[in-house]
Amino acid sequence: MATSEIDNQSFPFGTVLTAMVTPFTEAGEVDYDVAAKLAIKLVDEGCDGLVVTGTTGETSTLTDDENIEMFHTVVNAVGDRAAVLAGSTTNDTRHSIRLSLRAKEAGVHGILITAPYYNKPSQAGVIAHVKAIVEAVDLPVMMYDIPGRTGIALSPETIIELAQIPQVIALKDAKADYQSTTTVLANTDLHVYSGDDGLTLPLMAAGAAGVVSVTAHVAAAKYRTLVDAMHAGDLATARATHFELDPIQRGIMGHIQGAVAAKYGLHWQGVLPNTVVRLPLLAPSDAELDAIRADLREGGWDL
Repeated sequence: MATSEIDNQSFPFGTVLTAMVTPFTEAGEVDYDVAAKLAIKLVDEGCDGLVVTGTTGETSTLTDDENIEMFHTVVNAVGDRAAVLAGSTTNDTRHSIRLSLRAKEAGVHGILITAPYYNKPSQAGVIAHVKAIVEAVDLPVMMYDIPGRTGIALSPETIIELAQIPQVIALKDAKADYQSTTTVLANTDLHVYSGDDGLTLPLMAAGAAGVVSVTAHVAAAKYRTLVDAMHAGDLATARATHFELDPIQRGIMGHIQGAVAAKYGLHWQGVLPNTVVRLPLLAPSDAELDAIRADLREGGWDL
């Protein structure tokens, strides 16, 4: 088992988190047994946090009951070996509160609050949305800034204001705006996590805590090495690992939707029995699979 040298009392959500896929059976039903095995595998390989039914977990095509059962499943599988964050928020504040309260009952350690998508509220609306959820649920929160999916970016000023809420302790930054992230790091005590796998090293150089990764499904131990090296000030090791991860990151994140590619990677590793996703996601084309295989072979895979 890979073990972090970092004192995780300083990082309640951990430092290497995987945004878990949701496994399905061939018939398209959630496969909770495989989900439990996957969670254990990820923790054994170095993850000290798991995000369950976030974007990569295909949350938008899961029912509320499926979401809750996934939270139960992963919490029961890993216990206190890793922090479990629930992807329990939507663009509907009332629905987010209901689902997050059920997630709390399931024993999760925190919730991931995504900026409301599609309805595109103002920054003041985002702040009100977060405050309403926090006041109702009272669990530690990781904010999620991913404008490529939500249609709105959180301004540094909004994040700094939200950081004044005691329960808001972390930010998953998938905005790829280094100046904005620098402003947040300079003006808050938030634990910032790279939400872009390939930006883990530069964001940690500015003070980020670690990464919430999709590629970690198939390379958790390498992320553990990179993150621990950065915290230890061992830039040479971190840089070397960053370069080793590059073709794997390109393979998993550079060609098709990450949830689909991660399931193929896990299937090729013998972890998942199939690669089933739910519509509107689809299986890759042959050309896309060839491109993924080429990158993974460059990263040392025998395919």
